[in-house]
Amino acid sequence: MSSRLGEILIKESLITSDQLQKALDHQKASGGRLGTCLMKLGYISEDEITGVLSRQYGVPSINLKYYEVDATVIKLIPQDTAIRYQIVPLSRVGSTLTIAMTDPTNVFAMDDIKFMTGFNVEPVVASETAIAEAITKFYGTAQSEEELSKVMKDLAGDDGGDLEMAAEEQEMNLAELERAAEEAPIIKLVNLFLTDAVKRGASDIHVEPYEKEIRVRFRIDGVLQTVMNPPMKLRDAIISRVKIMAKLDISEKRLPQDGRIMIKYRKEGRIKDLDFRVSTIPTLYGEKIVMRLLDKENLRLDMTKLGFEQESLTKFEKAILRPYGMVLVTGPTGSGKTNTLYSSIARLNTPDTNIMTAEDPVEFQLAGVNQVQMKDQIGLNFAAALRAFLRQDPNIILVGEIRDFETAEIAVKASLTGHLVLSTLHTNDAPSTISRLMNMGIEPFLVATSVNLICAQRLVRKICVNCKEPLELPEQALLDAGYTPEEIPTTQVSVGKGCGTCNKTGYKGRVGLYEVMEINDELRELILVGASALELKKKAVEQGMIGLRRSGLIKAALGMTTIEEVVRETVL
Repeated sequence: MSSRLGEILIKESLITSDQLQKALDHQKASGGRLGTCLMKLGYISEDEITGVLSRQYGVPSINLKYYEVDATVIKLIPQDTAIRYQIVPLSRVGSTLTIAMTDPTNVFAMDDIKFMTGFNVEPVVASETAIAEAITKFYGTAQSEEELSKVMKDLAGDDGGDLEMAAEEQEMNLAELERAAEEAPIIKLVNLFLTDAVKRGASDIHVEPYEKEIRVRFRIDGVLQTVMNPPMKLRDAIISRVKIMAKLDISEKRLPQDGRIMIKYRKEGRIKDLDFRVSTIPTLYGEKIVMRLLDKENLRLDMTKLGFEQESLTKFEKAILRPYGMVLVTGPTGSGKTNTLYSSIARLNTPDTNIMTAEDPVEFQLAGVNQVQMKDQIGLNFAAALRAFLRQDPNIILVGEIRDFETAEIAVKASLTGHLVLSTLHTNDAPSTISRLMNMGIEPFLVATSVNLICAQRLVRKICVNCKEPLELPEQALLDAGYTPEEIPTTQVSVGKGCGTCNKTGYKGRVGLYEVMEINDELRELILVGASALELKKKAVEQGMIGLRRSGLIKAALGMTTIEEVVRETVL
C-alpha cells in the first residue's frame, strides 16, 4: 500500500514528491509503515492520513479513543491475528463483522478473518496509533520478562507440595483451559521461547511434561539443549496456548495432532515470516509438543554451498540433468535430505519444465513448482499422488519418501517411462539402498535400469570461526579415525575452544557429509546378480566414490569440523 498511499497524498496536495522520497528513504533505513515515517518527519498528521484513506476508498473513518467493544466480539479474533493485520473487531450485526483497520485495501486480511470467523467483513479506517492503543486496551499487554519471572515464581508456590497432587488429579474444563491460555504471562512465556528459538538458530522446540517439571529444549545445530523449566502449574496453560496458536483442538488430549503456527517476527528492523510445524503426542504426564521451525532464510538452494566435494557434486549434477531415471537421497531424519532435494529442484526449475512434488508435509513453497500436500486420512498418499502425476504431463517428479512397495513400484515405472524421479529413503549408506529396494519387492533388473545415482548424507556441526584453534592429536588417533599413514604428516585438525558467539559449545552452524554412488554399467551387473551392499560398496570405492567417513575426514582436515563430530556421525 506504501506507493499507493504516497501517490494519493501527493494528489491531495498534502505532501510533496520530495517529502515522499525522504519518507521512503527513512522507511528503508528504519522500517515501519510509510504513514508512520511521514508522521515522524512531521509532514502530515494521523487524522489527515485517515481522512484521505476514508475518502479515497469510500470507507468510514472512526475515532477508537472513545469506542467501547463488547468482550464477545473481541474473542472472535485472536490477539496474534489482530497484531499481525493491525485490526480491531468493533461490532457484529447478524452475519456481518465490522473491523477497524489501518489499510482498507488489505484483502488478504479481510479474507483471512472471513474464513476464520465465518462472517462477512465490513472495514472502517482508523489511525495506526489508535489501533495499537485499542489492541493494548482490549487484549491486554504482555508483561516484561522480569515481571513474568516474578509471576511464574508466584504461580509455582513456595513448596509445591499440593501442586503435584493438583497437576496429577485436577482436570481443567475447556473454558478454564482457554482462559488460562489467554492470560498475559502465558502469552508472554510462549512468545518468549518462540522468539528465543529464532534468535538462537534452533531447528526444533520440545515442550516436555514430566512428573515434577516441564522441560523446554531447543535443538541447535542438531543437539538438544535445555533452555528453561517452567513451573508445573503452567503445564496445561502452555500446552493449550500452543494448540490454540496452531489451530488444534484443545479438548482432544488422547490423540496425536498436527498443525502449523504462522507468525511475523521483527528482527533488526525487518519483518520475517516464520512457520512452525507443530506436533502433539499424549505422554504419561501430559501432551508433549514438538515445533519444527521452517525458516526460508536457512534454506540453501545453491548446491555448491551444501558441502559436496567437487567430484561428488559433478556426479550429482550429471544425474539430475539426465532426462529420466531415479536419483535417491538417503539418510536419517534431520540429515538435510529435503534441502538437497529442494536445491536439485531449484537447479532444474526452468519455464519449459513441469515439476510436480508430493510431500508430507510441504516444508517450503517454491515458485514455479507444483507442490502437493499428502493427506492420508482421505486417501491422498504418495502412491495415489504419483498415479495422478503421471496424467499431468510431468518432466520431473519429486516423491517425499518411498515408504512401501506400491510407491516404489510406481516411482520405478515412472523413471523408466521418460521421467526424472527424485526421492528419499531411510538407509544408512548409499549401497544399502539397493538392498532396501529389493527387500521392498522391486525386481533387481528394474532397480539396475531405473536408478541413476544414490546420495547418502549426514549433517555435522561446523567449528566456530571465532574460537577455532589447532588441535594436536596422537598419530594413532588419526589412524583410528581413518586417515592413511601418508596423510598424517600433512593433516592438521582443529577444534573450537568455546566463546560467546557459539554459546561456549565450540560449534556454530552445520555442514553436510556426502556419499555419492553413481550407478554405472559395472555396478548394474553386480545388482543384476544380487550382489550384497558390501560388494557394491567395495566396487564403488574402487571407482572413486567418496564415502561418508572420507567426506568427513576431508572436512576435518580443512578445519570445517572436528574429528569427534565425524566419528559421531559416520562409520569406517
